[in-house]
Amino acid sequence: MVEIRHQYATVRGHRVFYREAGPADAPVLVLLHGFPTSSRMFRRLIPELADRYRVIAPDHLGFGRSDTPDAAEFPYSFDALTDITEALLAGLGITRYALYVQDYGAPIGWRLALRAPQAITAVITQNGNAYEEGFVPEFWAPVWAYASAPGPATEPGARGALDLEAIRWQYLHGVDRPELVDPDTWTADHHDVNRPGNDRAQLALFRDYATNPPLYPKVHAYFRESRVPLLAVWGAEDAIFGPDGARAFAKDLPEAEIHLVPGGGHFLLESHLDETAGRIRAFLARAVPTDTPLPTP
Repeated sequence: MVEIRHQYATVRGHRVFYREAGPADAPVLVLLHGFPTSSRMFRRLIPELADRYRVIAPDHLGFGRSDTPDAAEFPYSFDALTDITEALLAGLGITRYALYVQDYGAPIGWRLALRAPQAITAVITQNGNAYEEGFVPEFWAPVWAYASAPGPATEPGARGALDLEAIRWQYLHGVDRPELVDPDTWTADHHDVNRPGNDRAQLALFRDYATNPPLYPKVHAYFRESRVPLLAVWGAEDAIFGPDGARAFAKDLPEAEIHLVPGGGHFLLESHLDETAGRIRAFLARAVPTDTPLPTP
């Protein structure tokens, strides 16, 4: 059995929770979760990878078991969350690593790559967007409206994403076998994002999401210049970041490996773990080889 260590670090005065597994001297893989979840989304993936890699999966501030500082005291933004992640990795002595990004993890991961492109050995994006083509307009319209004109007319549309039914929808929409998705996922996420005061943190991040698309041209340039190995493994039925977002990576990385998983939704690991983990292991074996041989099927 793979040992997953559940740990805390103090980063810039804040307590950050992270899961860690795998050999200390193995190549590092950093897993960055999305909204509204936490590193809990990787609970079943980590054992599939930790035999060959040192896996680090933090909870962003405001999520999971990490601190939730008041929005009046911490500037909730994707730059600020990147600062925390960058400092956590530096404190752990990590200078080279592969990235797995999903949802909110993507804009954090792209910022890390732009700050230190030489640090990134490979990228796995699972419904983690980097192109305008990825946005499903019906889902994003309330977010853009709130970001452009925050106030009582637009806030309810954004705040609705914190409701239990909206979070449940994120997990189940488009999934061909919804009975495989553990209901504890959406109930735990709903509890976490609705901790006292956390609604203000989440609303601040909704407003700040508008800073991400303007960053995309720099991200695309990074892809072209670095030729970083990239795997896009994508729930094909995702109604938040649609499959065109996965296909778009080939514009700047023609050798990108792109796999659309039929019947998979936004949280692909919940319903299609084996297929997704298999593709990740095969990709990493090529992109970040280790001395440990892959097991014979």
